[in-house]
Amino acid sequence: MAQIQVSNLTFGYEGSFDNIFENASFSIDTNWKLGFIGRNGKGKTTFLRLLLGDYEYQGSIRSSTAFDYFPYQVQAWDMQENAVDLLKKWKADSELWRVCCEMEELHLAAELLYRPFGTLSHGERTKLMLAVLFSGENDFLLIDEPTNHLDQDSRESVKEYLSRKKGFILVSHDRDLLDGCIDHVLVLNRCSIEVQSGNFSIWWENKSRKDAFSKMENEKHKREIEELRRASKRSRAWADKNEKTKIGFHPIKEHDRSISTRAYIGAKTKKMQSRVRQFERRMERKIEEKEGLLKDIEAPVDLKLTPIRHHKEVLISGRKYGIMYPQAQNAVFENLNFTLRQGERIFLHGRNGCGKSSLIRGILRHAMSEDVQCFETAKARALFLAQSCQNSPYFPVCEQKEWGVQEIGELRTAPGLMISYVNQDTSFLQGTIKNFCAQRNLDESLFCAILCQLDMERGQFVKNMEEYSEGQKKKVLIAASLLTPAHLYIWDEPLNYIDVFSRMQIEKLILEYQPTMLVVEHDVRFREKIATQVLQLDAQNDSAAENTTAIF
Repeated sequence: MAQIQVSNLTFGYEGSFDNIFENASFSIDTNWKLGFIGRNGKGKTTFLRLLLGDYEYQGSIRSSTAFDYFPYQVQAWDMQENAVDLLKKWKADSELWRVCCEMEELHLAAELLYRPFGTLSHGERTKLMLAVLFSGENDFLLIDEPTNHLDQDSRESVKEYLSRKKGFILVSHDRDLLDGCIDHVLVLNRCSIEVQSGNFSIWWENKSRKDAFSKMENEKHKREIEELRRASKRSRAWADKNEKTKIGFHPIKEHDRSISTRAYIGAKTKKMQSRVRQFERRMERKIEEKEGLLKDIEAPVDLKLTPIRHHKEVLISGRKYGIMYPQAQNAVFENLNFTLRQGERIFLHGRNGCGKSSLIRGILRHAMSEDVQCFETAKARALFLAQSCQNSPYFPVCEQKEWGVQEIGELRTAPGLMISYVNQDTSFLQGTIKNFCAQRNLDESLFCAILCQLDMERGQFVKNMEEYSEGQKKKVLIAASLLTPAHLYIWDEPLNYIDVFSRMQIEKLILEYQPTMLVVEHDVRFREKIATQVLQLDAQNDSAAENTTAIF
C-alpha cells in the first residue's frame, strides 16, 4: 500500500485559454478502488496522462508505484496480428499463464489469443486488454472508460470482474458500473477537487445534501447583504448631507453656530464615512462567501425540445422482419414483431452484433425511400438527409436503391416521417461549429446556446471539432438533434463518453417533453428511467424473437 501525493499541480495545454488544473493538491491510496468523476473536458484523461508522465507540468506528483493504462494503443497493422503476439507489446512483463488466469475470471476463452485481434468483438477486445492489465504485479492501474460500445452482458461481466480487484482509478460515466465496483471517488468539481469514500450513489446523495444546504445559506447571505446595502445607503446619505453643512450657515436659523463648528462637523462626517466603508467591506466579504458557497453546485439548465406530432398514430411497424447479409449463413435477426406509436420510447437491447444498428439502417432506408411528395417539400427531404445520414458511415447505404442485404418480412414507416438521428460514430465531425451549422441549416446562436447548456465552454467554439474530446463530439451531435424538429428521434448509443451530469440533464428533458424515440443505449439507469418498451433482439433464440417487446 502506497500513497500518491499531488501537490500544487498546475497544467494547461499550449494555446488553451485556461489551465485545466490550477494549484491542485490531494492524495489517494494505491489500495483503493477509485472512481474518477467529472464533466467532459474537465481533465480526467489528462490527469491519467500526467500520472504516466506524458506531459510536463508544474507542481509535483509523488508516488513509489508504477502505472499502467487502459486501453492499450492498437495500430492499424496490429489488427492483423494474433492477440497473443500483442501481449508483450502492451505489457512487457506480462506472462501468458497469468493472462489466461485473468481471462478465465472474465469468462473469456483462451483460444481467442490465437485469433487475429481485428476479428474480436468490442467486448472481447476490452476483456482481453483488462486481463493483460491485471496480469502484472504492484502496478496502479489507470482504466479509462472501459464499457463504451459494450453490450449489457459485457458490462455486467466487466463490473463483476472489477468488483473483485483493487488498486485502480476507473474513469467512467456509467452509474451502475461505478456503484458496483468502487469504494472511493475522486471528483473534479467546477472549482475544486475532492476525495471521498463510498461509491457514486453515496457521493451523489452527500453532494445533493451539501448543495441544498449551500443554497439555503446563499439565500440567508442574500438577505444579509440586502440589509447591509440599505444601512450603507442610509449612512452614505447622512454623511453626504452632513458634509454639505461644513461651509456656510444661516445667521438667523443657526444663530448658535459659529465658524469654529466646521471642524466638529468635519470630524463627525469623517466618522460616518468610515462607518460606510466598514459596511461596504462587510458586503464584499459576504458576497465572497456567497460565491464560495455556490462555486461547486451542479445546477444544469433545463434543455428544450421541439417534437412534431405526426398525423399517423403508428410511426414504425415490423412484422416478422429480419435482415440477412450476403454470404452469411444465418440472419442477423429475424421474426421481429414490433410497433412504435407516438409518445413511445423503445430501447433496442441485445448483445453486440445482434443487429441493433442494422435495424436502424433499415428504418432510415425505408423512411428515405418514400416518394419526395411524402415530405412537405423537396428541401425538407434534403434537410432530412443532411441531418440524418450525411457524412455518416450509413449515408451511402441509405442512398443506394439496392441496399445489398436481404430483408425478410415487412417493415413499414409512416409517410412524411421526419427523423432526427444521432450516430454512434463521431469520426466524421470536422471543421468549425460555424461550418457544421451551415451544412445542416441550424441556427448557430441557438446551437451554441444548447452546447453551453450542456456545459461546453465558449472557448471550445473557436476550435475545430477534430480537437474536441469524444464526449464533446457527442454533445455536438445531441445538440444538433435537439435543435431539429422531428416526429421521431433515433439515437444510436448517444451517451458514450457523455458525463454523468449531462446524462441526468438529458433524462429530465426526455421525461418532460415525451418525444417519440428509438434508442440504442446500454446505460441501465438511463434505460430504466426513459424506456416505455424494450425490444430484445436475439437471432439465436427464435422463440424469444416471436415475442420481442417487453414493457418495463
